Amino acid sequence: MTRRFFAVLFTLIAVFAAGWLAMRRPDIPYNKLETAYASPQSDFVALSSGDKVHFRDQGPRDAPVLVLVHGFSASLHTWEPWVARLKKDYRIVSLDLPGHGLTRSTLDTVSIPGFVATIDETTAKLGIDTFTLIGSSMGGAASWAYALEHGQRLDGLVLVGASGWPRAEEEDAERPIVFQLLDNPAARAFIKDLDLTNFIRSGLEESFADPSHVTDDMVARYAALSRAPGNREALLKLSAGGGDRIEATPELMARIDVPTLVLHGTQDKLVPVSGGRLFAEHIPGADVEIYEDIGHLPQEEAAKVSAQHLKAFLDARVHVDPAPDAVESPQMVSREGDLELARGSRP
Repeated sequence: MTRRFFAVLFTLIAVFAAGWLAMRRPDIPYNKLETAYASPQSDFVALSSGDKVHFRDQGPRDAPVLVLVHGFSASLHTWEPWVARLKKDYRIVSLDLPGHGLTRSTLDTVSIPGFVATIDETTAKLGIDTFTLIGSSMGGAASWAYALEHGQRLDGLVLVGASGWPRAEEEDAERPIVFQLLDNPAARAFIKDLDLTNFIRSGLEESFADPSHVTDDMVARYAALSRAPGNREALLKLSAGGGDRIEATPELMARIDVPTLVLHGTQDKLVPVSGGRLFAEHIPGADVEIYEDIGHLPQEEAAKVSAQHLKAFLDARVHVDPAPDAVESPQMVSREGDLELARGSRP
């Protein structure tokens, strides 16, 4: 009986090991990834950390500057719907954070402080003195952290589904299964080198209120870029809490002294809409736009209307030409629903 038990056990272990080995996927070399996912607008800048940051710098060089920062496991591609709509009026710099996309980095810079330093040095190397910083999800956390440390360089701050506030237990249970798995140390070690395409698809579908926005090409891009050398280790480090996270508090948010716009979807399963409302409540003078029936990525799922809201905010609060004899300038009304401009006139 004992011999038979161990024979069955050995067979099960062998089958399990064979399946695990069959699902393992190697890193994809950067040159191959760049062929597929770089564009004619792509460029790279070497930083003092040794990182080589992938970025795109589009639009008129003399226009107001927008710097776009993506979220966890994403890349600068998430901003393409906005770039297409706004690049005629703004100089738009989008970049891949360390550990993401086509940026070549060490684990040393994969953290919120590392992201802050990356944004700061990249913009300085591009000769940009002042800009509006726009961050999605984890990139939103890096953006408000940047505003606390380098607020003098910002003329505006936009938080899109931004993370940072502690989660309630019931909110945590609603997150996509792939993110719940990444919370578990044993699961992280087990899945590190596996083909996670199906999990990635599931996570993306739960990032949108309407999962039809998720295409095969999108899934393939996320899966391929996650296999850039070092990116899987970086994502696991962030999942394990090794990104030196800074939790948002009312006291910290009260220190942000820059015109701020908060965008958030009511169907966001990754960062609950309550977080967006807290940012709007505690950042002095913040404007807020809450989207009904939109998920975690309004820049993709509600690209047209969210780009319009962003431009209205920039026109009303950021890029307003001072005129001594002007009648009171239009001001954005902070409320949930359609974004409105208070009545007024501009010379």
